Amino acid sequence: MNLCIVEDNAPLLASLRMLLDGEADIDVTACHTSAEEALTRANWNQTDVLLADIDLPQMSGIELIRRVHPLNPDMSILVYTVHEDRASVLEAIRAGACGYLIKGSTPRELIAALREIHAGGAPMSPKIARSVLSELRQDEAAPAIPENQRLTQREITIMRLLEDGHPYKEIAAELGVSPHTVHTHIKNIYQKLQAHSRADAIRKGRVRGVL
Repeated sequence: MNLCIVEDNAPLLASLRMLLDGEADIDVTACHTSAEEALTRANWNQTDVLLADIDLPQMSGIELIRRVHPLNPDMSILVYTVHEDRASVLEAIRAGACGYLIKGSTPRELIAALREIHAGGAPMSPKIARSVLSELRQDEAAPAIPENQRLTQREITIMRLLEDGHPYKEIAAELGVSPHTVHTHIKNIYQKLQAHSRADAIRKGRVRGVL
């Protein structure tokens, strides 16, 4: 497998490269210390597996996953991080991650997870798997969202731009509409989510699964 690693801890990145390059079936083709560097330098069409931390400087690993997943939908993405909170897990999976491994796993566990994800599996640390199952149970028990409270695709697009920190004028330019139109969409978003601020809307959007 052709493997790309994104990890901002340089000593850890070097250790991972040494460990994984020593496996006959793993070829570490790229190593990057930031999402921005990976986006501009990695050859995503030739990458089979991405191993990425999500706690990166500036652009997060989750945003990196969200951006590169459409570039190569066949690429498998394994998150490798210290974060065990449910929000990070679900956000990474929704962005396109296929597996989630906690740092502190043994080298053998990491190698096994990479082979499993390359073979089409979805490896997860046991604690993470339990968290995902718990979330699925909650989703099944949750009432359906009424039609008049569901976000449109345009509203979801605006929500994602808000999450990335874009001001109204930049969103308007990105979508080719007026700032007034963006303001109207955001007002509708707030009403549908019963949110009182940008941060509240983003939080509720993540809970609802649109971000």
